[in-house]
Amino acid sequence: MKTLTASLAAAALVCAASPAPAADVEVTHWWTSGGEAAAVSELARAFNDKTDHDWVDGAIAGSGGTARPIIISRILGGDPMAATQLNHGRQAEELIQAGLLTDLTEVAEAEGWRDIINPVSLLDACTHDGRVYCAPINIHSAQWLWLSHDAFRKAGAPVPKDWNEFVAAAPKLERAGLVPLAMGQQGWQQNLAFGTLQIAIAGMDAWREVNVNKNAEFAAGPDYAKVFRSAADAREFARGSNVQDWNLATNLVITGRAGGQIMGDWAQGEFQVAGKTAGRDYTCLPGLGVNEVLDTGGDSFYFPVVDDPEIRAAQLELASLIVSPEVQVAFNLKKGSLPIRGDIDMSTANDCMQRGLAILADGDILPTGDIALSPDTQTQLEDLMAEFWSSDMSAEDAQSRYAAIISRAD
Repeated sequence: MKTLTASLAAAALVCAASPAPAADVEVTHWWTSGGEAAAVSELARAFNDKTDHDWVDGAIAGSGGTARPIIISRILGGDPMAATQLNHGRQAEELIQAGLLTDLTEVAEAEGWRDIINPVSLLDACTHDGRVYCAPINIHSAQWLWLSHDAFRKAGAPVPKDWNEFVAAAPKLERAGLVPLAMGQQGWQQNLAFGTLQIAIAGMDAWREVNVNKNAEFAAGPDYAKVFRSAADAREFARGSNVQDWNLATNLVITGRAGGQIMGDWAQGEFQVAGKTAGRDYTCLPGLGVNEVLDTGGDSFYFPVVDDPEIRAAQLELASLIVSPEVQVAFNLKKGSLPIRGDIDMSTANDCMQRGLAILADGDILPTGDIALSPDTQTQLEDLMAEFWSSDMSAEDAQSRYAAIISRAD
């Protein structure tokens, strides 16, 4: 038996009194871009090195919107994988209610997850009726604007310090033959950008009023009218961005063909793979440089219920490993995300990650839409944003339809 870390020992106690035989452990996820693949390889390597089990990679090409229906269909259809990535929040509610996901409470309590996971809301998002059903691996925030130094050099403009300066510089980028704003043509990306604009333009309290309190009247009011006008401006800036996937949009920024991109901190992994240095080659602006806050979304691993005791034991060992200090450091440094533990050494993190860590330490955080809104509501918003960004729909019409969705949100 390979040597287990101290945290793995706690999981082993939960599994059985004697060592479990080796098992092939299929893990599904949608981490297929350069930066994502580098990060998931760290997790797979740790699992293969520190347990007797073997990681069987089940990468699904495309975004979470492509992968989640496949993952859920397999679980519902009786062909479950051993472990799967999902976003922590409400995506797995129905699977938990149907008794199809493994209860991890024993591992979480044995290892004191409630004391080490920061913010504890991440663990709360994994908890249903007092029981823990997922192991969070990172904190991802959508609240970032990524800027290409090369693009602004070509345009003869200084690198913006906030969204307002970016808007002012957009005409110069266009005159230089560059795309001001890189945007992939998918509803989840466009909805992410809109959510980021909400906080930058309307502020944290307004975002909470709409997304947490589901106040449709506020969503239809003047504060959100400003957000929709800003979204209409952003739509014009992105007109020449003819790419589909988010990492292709990021590549437009990396190669200096676009001025900026509103995208989550996972974009940072792409800059790293490309050999770019934060502060020299690109700038990152949390909260678009206007309201420096982070939403605390991210990824977790869930473990479908299986009959095989060997797989069951391996599931608990993987859950423990995900939260371990060594995996938290190695994985998140490659992914560009923040760790879910505040007691580990992240001194080697780059400038952008350090900014994120400082914001997290100050407590300037919000729940993500995946936590505040149901998957059905999220899908409706993504569909609306896909239509808005790909058409000439007026800001007023989009706001009216948005408020209607919020009025029936659950």
